Amino acid sequence: MPYAKISDLPDRVRDNLPKHAQEIYQAAFNSAWDEYNHDESRAHRVAWSAVEQKYAKGDDGKWHRTET
Repeated sequence: MPYAKISDLPDRVRDNLPKHAQEIYQAAFNSAWDEYNHDESRAHRVAWSAVEQKYAKGDDGKWHRTET
């Protein structure tokens, strides 16, 4: 079930990640969904990993961009 738009992402993604991180999540999930034969669990892991390459959860509990 690839995500056609950001509003289709799971609540835990939409409610916690900034818009750019949501875009990263969506693209990574959709790519992994195809690459790993519709393995939803694996696609979510890949998507979170992609987000964590550019964002980190701060002490304030919010996700912040880490690259310059």
